[in-house]
Amino acid sequence: MSSQSLLQESFASLQNRRATRRAMIKKIGLGALGLGSVGLLNPQAFGGFAASASPSATDVAVLNFALNLEYLEAEYYTYAVSGVGIESMGVGINGSGTLGPTTVKSSPQVAFTTASYQQYGAEIAADERAHVTFLRAAITAAGGTPVARPAINLRESFAAAAQAAGLGAGFDPFANEVNFLIGAFVFEDVGVTAYKGAAPLITNKTYLEAAAGILAVEAYHAGTVRTLLYSLGDTARQAAQAISDLRDSAGGSEADEGVTKNGQANIVVADADGIAYSRSTRQVLNIVYLMAGASSGGFFPNGLNGDIR
Repeated sequence: MSSQSLLQESFASLQNRRATRRAMIKKIGLGALGLGSVGLLNPQAFGGFAASASPSATDVAVLNFALNLEYLEAEYYTYAVSGVGIESMGVGINGSGTLGPTTVKSSPQVAFTTASYQQYGAEIAADERAHVTFLRAAITAAGGTPVARPAINLRESFAAAAQAAGLGAGFDPFANEVNFLIGAFVFEDVGVTAYKGAAPLITNKTYLEAAAGILAVEAYHAGTVRTLLYSLGDTARQAAQAISDLRDSAGGSEADEGVTKNGQANIVVADADGIAYSRSTRQVLNIVYLMAGASSGGFFPNGLNGDIR
């Protein structure tokens, strides 16, 4: 079966996505809650971590926040291309906070039919595992303790997000290569905006440069996923727009965009000056928890580990 046929089969009811998305947003708590743009230095955005803390403590808190997100991405891509988790690849997962399991279907390895898609997935998986290893080392070098991998849900969370977006029930990102791309799109752009938003908080220039490097790699990943989805035609483009709308609703901003804009390809998400958007920690948490204002849920059923959670 072709990738296009798989996509059409997976999202046969996509024409009703907007009405369904609004209804499901209300059901799982993604409706607007009057949350404005939450500043990155707001103590609530840090889960109580005071903005007046020492610069080194702030750097560690930000790096650990990023580490939680990198665990999520590394687990998703690694399971998709290899069928096993990151610890099986020798990546460290222990640390401060509660070490949790990764919930995933019994046979998560994607049966890729397009060789290039499999190669892209394998490359991204290796990058994400490297990010986890690097951040753990950087946090230790900064005098902190890396957080343990929190509990991660790669099963029900994707299904809930897809249903809230109006893409139907029972979505499985590991079912085929097109679903895999849709799954990657759910959170790939979020990493870019999270690193951009966190940049002003990092005081150590060495760590800031490293974070900028990770942001660039995440942007390469996001650009690849967006390009592939656009190339798959109208149904994939509509699916991407539905997920983009959901991220805006959950994140409490209008900084998200699908892979088309004004009828044209929209591979790069940027403002009028060609600059990528930022998300506050609270906006990022809203998206990964699949609920505005929540302290856990969605992809992280027990919440993140660390001071920013």
